[in-house]
Amino acid sequence: MEEDPNSVELKQKAGHENNGFISDHDGKEEGKPEKVEIRRNSKEEDTHIYSVRIDEIPENAPPLKPYAGMPKDVLLQFSNQPCYRIAREIIFWLIIVATLAIIAATIAIIAISPKCLDWWQRSPIYQVYPKSFKDSNNDGSGDLKGVQEKIDHFIYLDVKNIWVAPFYKSSLKDFNYAVDDHMEVDPTFGTMADFDSMISAMHDKGLKLIIDLIPNHTSNKHKWFQLSRNRTDKYTDYYIWHDCAQVGGVRVPPNNWVSVYGDSAWEYDVTRNQCYLHQFRKEQPDLNFNNPDVHEEILNIIKFWLGKGVDGFTINSAKFILEAEHFRDEPQVNKLQDPATISNYAELFHDYTTTQVGMHDIIRNFRQTINKYSREPGRYRFMGTESNDQPAIDKTMLYYGNSFIQEADFPLNSYLLDLSRTNLNGLSIFSNVDLWMKSMPSGKWPSWMVGGPSYSRISSRVGRQYINVMNMLLLTLPGTPTTYYGEELGMEDGSPNVDTDKPEEYNPVEYPEKTPMQWDSSENAGFSGANKTWLSINPDYEAVNVEAQKNEQYSTLNLYRELNNLRNNELPLHRGWLCYTWSDLNVFAYVRELDGLNKVFMMVLNFGGASTINMRQEVPDLPAEAKIRLSTDGSRVGKAVNTGSIETKPGEGLILEYKTNKPVHVKEAFKDKCFISQKACYTSAFDLLYSSC
Repeated sequence: MEEDPNSVELKQKAGHENNGFISDHDGKEEGKPEKVEIRRNSKEEDTHIYSVRIDEIPENAPPLKPYAGMPKDVLLQFSNQPCYRIAREIIFWLIIVATLAIIAATIAIIAISPKCLDWWQRSPIYQVYPKSFKDSNNDGSGDLKGVQEKIDHFIYLDVKNIWVAPFYKSSLKDFNYAVDDHMEVDPTFGTMADFDSMISAMHDKGLKLIIDLIPNHTSNKHKWFQLSRNRTDKYTDYYIWHDCAQVGGVRVPPNNWVSVYGDSAWEYDVTRNQCYLHQFRKEQPDLNFNNPDVHEEILNIIKFWLGKGVDGFTINSAKFILEAEHFRDEPQVNKLQDPATISNYAELFHDYTTTQVGMHDIIRNFRQTINKYSREPGRYRFMGTESNDQPAIDKTMLYYGNSFIQEADFPLNSYLLDLSRTNLNGLSIFSNVDLWMKSMPSGKWPSWMVGGPSYSRISSRVGRQYINVMNMLLLTLPGTPTTYYGEELGMEDGSPNVDTDKPEEYNPVEYPEKTPMQWDSSENAGFSGANKTWLSINPDYEAVNVEAQKNEQYSTLNLYRELNNLRNNELPLHRGWLCYTWSDLNVFAYVRELDGLNKVFMMVLNFGGASTINMRQEVPDLPAEAKIRLSTDGSRVGKAVNTGSIETKPGEGLILEYKTNKPVHVKEAFKDKCFISQKACYTSAFDLLYSSC
């Protein structure tokens, strides 16, 4: 018979040999070779002749792979050949060795790497006074929704940590430190839903939220106080009560303790027929921390807000938390003064009402509770303390804790808040910085602030011409700086009129630094659309506002932003050495440098009169020239300066950049002038930091 031209005959004796073709099967199946014809002859050996149809291979078909279609037993025969087996074993052991090397390298890098800076160390803290920040509902008063509306301002400044002043339900219109309920938002600020929305929006933008914890006292309208004054169950001793003698129809306090605001720290309550202690206003009775139930109540408040997602607390008035139980009179500063005339807080040594034995145990307990919420990776919870212990800085340093027991991440540094026109100069700045750095325990993290809601604004305290150099100081020192809202603009104190139906709750001297934030030149400075704001707007708002300064190349706002960007992007500025290189009545100068990195930044800050200094005379091996990286005078940026003759005008600040392989901190002459908080060294070979310098 005729054979198909596209077929081939296969002959086989005593069995079938498969050279890579798929075995034939009985029956016809699509895609299988077709058995066309079987012929059998009469020879002694049976010969089977198969005719297999082979389809033509398309031109664009992929090439056949070697060993394609081989059965498993045939492949195993090839794989056991020495050339394949040895290569396979070599590859296997190379993979094992490479894996172990990667693990060892990872362990080594972790072992030698310095501790990463946490979120509260990497970025400045921006303090918001919510009542004056932004009014979202046009009632003339700022609120939490207003803070949320202005999140983009924080992003513009490149600050990641937002500290919102008290917003708790309160009977006082302003400070809100007299708390009616620690777990409620005051209606003037919005609702708890507004708080939840605000913190969610902040976290979505990568921001952290810090709030105040006020453990020392409540308001006299708090439910605890109302129950205590009526001697109800466990609340009877929630506050500090003491009998008051009546002499000639007048109630006499149990001792000479004086309130921070003056006059006796005791107030008679007719309902209970006893006096209660208030170290602040009479509307702010002190809680009794000798009562364990009170301690537990405050811990529950901490847990409540941490459960809401708050990233940290500042412990307000920490040193006042505990009082001596013996109630003795406090020593007089002037022993010759008539005790009956004592009415001022400064006239007594407060040995029995501040920093008592056991107070730090309470702070540590706060810390331990906060730490329980820090176990989730990336969710460390911050704790700062506010105590204002000048001039006893050793008491302030105790809030850092010790190497065994942690307390605050840092106590707030309020020493620069005492600067004024009368004491501002290069030496006073140096003294304040040096005092903190020399007093701070080794390895701890410093903090700095030049403004706050209880202090006159820096522009008003020291003069507008020094606002830029103060911001330059704040953002180039080691540690975490805190900026009070409006300081990035150079806002000044106002002379506000208070719009309230209860003027007796206000002290006019406490409000000049709280005038509304100046956003633009529109009516009410863009703060509110109301006809009248809770405090009158500062008259300079048309020139000093966010919108105007964004469009001004060398504005205070844009300089603040550039300083912050430089701090965030340059290793020496946020974790390098600090070394003093010059201090006199006019100029304070220092360098920031990092081991292993030849780039150095030198700050030359003028807090006095015009000056010319020869820095090369003070710092051996200093390059003859340095580049001006940033300046309060924007026209000087990028220019070279002769380090043997550095000129500065009053209020001018320069950030000089130069390269050297001879850092200042290794020189014997600067041994006592250099400090570092968390030591790190840089290697350019691997572009990483390591700790074993």
